[in-house]
Amino acid sequence: MSTLTYAARDSITMLRRDLRHAQRYPLMTVSSIMMPLLMMLLFVFVFGNAMSPVARTGNYLDYLTPGIIVMAIGSASGSAVAIKVCMDMQEGIIARFRTMSISRGSVLSGQVLGSLIRTLVSVALIIVLAVLMGFRPTAGVGEWLAVLGLVSLVIIAFTWLAVAIGLATKTVGGANTAAFPLQFLPFLSSAFIPTAAMSDGVALVAQYQPFTPIIDTLRGLLTGTPIGTSWIFAIGWCLLLTAIGYFCALRRYNADTSQ
Repeated sequence: MSTLTYAARDSITMLRRDLRHAQRYPLMTVSSIMMPLLMMLLFVFVFGNAMSPVARTGNYLDYLTPGIIVMAIGSASGSAVAIKVCMDMQEGIIARFRTMSISRGSVLSGQVLGSLIRTLVSVALIIVLAVLMGFRPTAGVGEWLAVLGLVSLVIIAFTWLAVAIGLATKTVGGANTAAFPLQFLPFLSSAFIPTAAMSDGVALVAQYQPFTPIIDTLRGLLTGTPIGTSWIFAIGWCLLLTAIGYFCALRRYNADTSQ
């Protein structure tokens, strides 16, 4: 059996552990869905009439849903993963894995694969709920496949960042706080209103942060609004964040033997 085969086998074992853990402790998965869902209900039914003219759309839910999807990804694959990895570090499970004859990278890749599956399920639930509320996507098969690809890239990027945060922080509270930007930054993006409707300083931040091109690309794929060059920046940000998260996580995992 080759080294690559051993690594794949160990990664699948870690994936099964991650999914079994999610099955036994479903509250973390449920809470990661509830927050974006509550935000969607709040902005549609409380602020919807006021937001529609600003967003220049007759159906504000069509404009809002892509932002809620990205917010759900930040919640499910960001904070939840960072907290989970930090708990594994505190409980000594990762230290135990280091002493076992398994592929070292499989411990981290199993987390990423588990997060990818769980978060895709969360995103599917968000889309179903949005459709039930009145979201009407115009995407064809090709656009839906592109949405699946981009959402998967975003999940992988956020999860590697969250794994690095979970390995680097000493407490669960610290992990949650350090991962907070993954949930907060959508508020400073085009998720709720166009960046052109913001004040100059805020608009500058919103326009050049990672979430805006990702949300604009998802919105264009799902509802047919112009995408322009947003997809290039969206993919570029995903690849850059994945590389940063991967190398930071791997470096921390290989270097830290104190816990």
